[in-house]
Amino acid sequence: MLTVVKIGWRECADTSRLESVLTYALHGWEYRAVDGAAFAEACSSAALPAGRAVLFAVALPAGGFSCEYAQLISALALQADCLDGWAGAVLVDGPGELFTKKIGRELIFMANQAGCAFPGKPLVEATGSLYNFNTQAMLLGETNLQAYKESAACLVRKTAAFAAELSQGGRPARRVVVLHASSRKTSNTLLLWEMIRKKLPADVDVEEISLRNGAVVDCRGCSYEACRHFGEKGECFYGGVIVERVYPAIRAGDAVVLICPNYNDAVSANITAFFNRLTALFRKDFASFSQKRVYALVVSGYSGGDIVAEQVIDAMNCNKNFALPPRFAQIETANDPNSILQCPGVEERAAAMAGRIAGV
Repeated sequence: MLTVVKIGWRECADTSRLESVLTYALHGWEYRAVDGAAFAEACSSAALPAGRAVLFAVALPAGGFSCEYAQLISALALQADCLDGWAGAVLVDGPGELFTKKIGRELIFMANQAGCAFPGKPLVEATGSLYNFNTQAMLLGETNLQAYKESAACLVRKTAAFAAELSQGGRPARRVVVLHASSRKTSNTLLLWEMIRKKLPADVDVEEISLRNGAVVDCRGCSYEACRHFGEKGECFYGGVIVERVYPAIRAGDAVVLICPNYNDAVSANITAFFNRLTALFRKDFASFSQKRVYALVVSGYSGGDIVAEQVIDAMNCNKNFALPPRFAQIETANDPNSILQCPGVEERAAAMAGRIAGV
């Protein structure tokens, strides 16, 4: 059964649009609706049933802040295993042009840290003007509101199917692609990866690809038609290591691990370029991407690892359709070279991450 968690509804002056969208999307489905406060309380008291499908439906107040939303985020942060076995998706409806993406990806991150898995493209967000549905409406030949409703209905179907697949047990990863743009002499993040790699089962095939030293040229912003043309051939305008090594590796891989040291509260420039250049292959292999998982190793010198992890969610899960397994990111804090080795409990966390990557 699908659980629909209504967050912030009592704090909004008008929820009629979101109500109509949910009515359309849930037609014919068996579900139960609970408010955000009740769900947060169940998380806090470990009273949730075993894994199910959950749709978080967020109604944003005009100021972009919901007390009920904050209560849920707090509960998820304090009960790190409350959503083990669950599969989720997020629907955010806002009265203005701000906050919908921010709230959506933060909620995905926090629920994922609490054990919830997400299918590819698990977020539907609607700004006040619905301008963000212009393209979908044009492709469907419908109004922006109808495009919104269709996107929400697709989200429900996808989440239910993903939850059913999850309940049958995940597929083990036998081919893992690891991407980095770091120096082995100084990188704590690469040291963390080495800890994890040593813990992987012997039958996991690992391909590491370095994107350092000008190996990646960022996306030039080709037209949709040009990008699709190159993508259909498994290529990209700029070629190079992305086409020669990264594209074939991702096609053959079961999982992608991104090595993401925190650069000014962001992923590195080369990892950003990888996100952008992946679009050409995405246009051709959209469906197959949904069968691949993404993981991230994030090491910050000071703080902000959650911000970097959310960028990976935004790019790879919400945009490029990769599935997000439970606790997809290992986030650590280490500054001086090799100081990751002194982080209390890091070896145990690395072993747990290796198990998640291998799917065992």
